[in-house]
Amino acid sequence: MGLLEGKVALITGAARGIGKAIALRYAAEGADVAFTDLVINEAAEGTVAEIAAFGHRVKAYASDASDFDQTHAVVEQVLADFGRIDILVNNAGITKDGLMLRMSEAQWDAVIGVNLKSAFNFIHACTPVMARQRGGSIVSLSSVVGVSGNAGQCNYSASKAGIIGLTKSIAKEMGPRGIRANAIAPGFIISDMTKALPEEVRAEWVKTIPLRRGGTPEDVAGVAVFLASDLAAYVSGQVIHCCGAMNC
Repeated sequence: MGLLEGKVALITGAARGIGKAIALRYAAEGADVAFTDLVINEAAEGTVAEIAAFGHRVKAYASDASDFDQTHAVVEQVLADFGRIDILVNNAGITKDGLMLRMSEAQWDAVIGVNLKSAFNFIHACTPVMARQRGGSIVSLSSVVGVSGNAGQCNYSASKAGIIGLTKSIAKEMGPRGIRANAIAPGFIISDMTKALPEEVRAEWVKTIPLRRGGTPEDVAGVAVFLASDLAAYVSGQVIHCCGAMNC
């Protein structure tokens, strides 16, 4: 029996990247998976097929995670389709990097809206469901730059720092209802985003990592499985760094 057998997980932004890796690992551990993305395109349909191969229920939903009303509507639909929501993973995120002196209001608003407001939206919609069930696990994706900051990423860093504050507050607020909330702070993860960087930039990043390699989406997914499972039954309000000791 898998670590998540009989549980239903809702994951935002899971058509590819870290979200997809988490969805696949959850399915491998026995969970039924509902996931959202801005559009359900060929990539999302491919993810559905990969999850379905594990023999568990899966459905993808088109939803703008930064939109409060859309979020509540999609959570209601997931509940109607799956009957319960045991795990929420707030993974939806974007970057629009730039130095403060050149950053536009639109760049700031877009990143805060997708990265931070989306987490609020889904937590707001899912906690009543989990409270009725007297239990649930919320896993939100922060970042090491949400802890340490990063030049040229003030909007992204602020959004990921906000995830940490939100996580710790929800852990205290919803703990009496049996709901746990934790955050993962990935470091330099090999993804479509980081592959777009010049090779020399990536090589310099790796030199700063004691384990001397970039992380993978699967590395993050392993932490997400632990936090969602009963192995972490007494773990709440924590930020787990998944960074190869880059930020310890």
